Formats: sequence, structure tokens, C-alpha cells
Amino acid sequence: MDSTQSDEAVLIPKSKSKGKAAAVDVSPPPPPVATKATPLKRRVRWKKCVAIVDFFLRLSGCGAAFAAAAAVGNAEQILPFFTQFLQFHAEYNDLPTLTFFVVANASTGGYLVLSLPISIVCIVRPLAVGPRLFLIILDTIITTLTISAASAAAAIMYLAHNGNADANWIAICQQFTDFCQQITGAVVASFVAAVILIFLVTVSAFALKKTTSH
Repeated sequence: MDSTQSDEAVLIPKSKSKGKAAAVDVSPPPPPVATKATPLKRRVRWKKCVAIVDFFLRLSGCGAAFAAAAAVGNAEQILPFFTQFLQFHAEYNDLPTLTFFVVANASTGGYLVLSLPISIVCIVRPLAVGPRLFLIILDTIITTLTISAASAAAAIMYLAHNGNADANWIAICQQFTDFCQQITGAVVASFVAAVILIFLVTVSAFALKKTTSH
């Protein structure tokens, strides 16, 4: 029995590497592409939403500015005095301040219409800095123009409603009620356009800050 077991051959497989250790893959793992792409997509989505809000704000501001200019431009009232040959006539071009108001608000509305294609470019290319910077510069200039025109017209309408006893200026709105109401509504619309322009400047500045900080 023992001789039988000793005669059995024990086969041990030989390694083909001849004593060399097996190669281990120590290459670095691939970079985490997905973790970098996700914040970029979020930035693009956020800036596109900001650009869409900017577009609709420009439409709203355009409507308010044109409404203010049209209301003052069409403001007119005639008061008969004794006979039809002697009448009191009130029109916007009787006051240079109201003429400036019409020109300024018409210019604001025209600018906002012309800026709509650039706003669309910001929607298509939300990460572009050039169009946004161009808009914020022009928006600041137009905001200054609109606020100055609205403020000047508001001062004139305050005198028209209340007068000034020291300067012997009578309150003409006691006679020209319809004329003054129409001008007052236009001044309110102009201030609404100015507030919208301030929002546009703020939104553009915030979007530019986020673009340059990344």
C-alpha cells in the first residue's frame, strides 16, 4: 500500500512567469467628469432663466414708457371763456418740461425695443459676457434719463395741483382737471418704467457677477 502511494506522481503546475510577480494595474482612476458637468449645466440653466426674465422685463418697461409718452402727447383740454372766440387751451408743448418728458419716454421705449434682440442673444448664449455688459451700460444711461424726466414732470404737476402762494402761481388743475389727471397718470407710468429699468440693471449686474466669479 505504501509503495503504491510513493509511486504516484504529484504534478505541480509551473508558473509561466518564471518567478516574476503578476503585474498590478496602478493607473489613476478617470477624472470625475460627471461631477464637473453638473454645476456647469446648473449655471447655464440659471443664467437662461435670468435672461428670460430680462426679456419680459424689457417688454413691460417698453409698454410703460410708450404709454407715458402717448398719454402726455395726447393730453389736451380747452376751456371756453364767455364766447367761443376766447378760450383757454392747455397742451403738453406749452411746458418745456412736458416736452422733454415725451421725448425721454419715447426714447426709453424705443431703446427697450431695440434691446430685445440682444436680450434674445443672452437667452441663446447665457454665458456670454459681452452682450450683458453692453446692456447694463446702456440700461444705466436710459434709467438716468427716465428718472430725470419723470421727476421733472412730477415737480411740475405738484405745482399744477397745489400752486405756490409765494410766487403767486395758481393751481391750474382746478380748471384743467382732465388735463392734469392724464398727465399725472403718465408720470406714474414713467416711474413704473424707471423701476423696471432699475430691476434690469440689478439683474444684469448680478448675472455678470456670477459669470466672472466662476
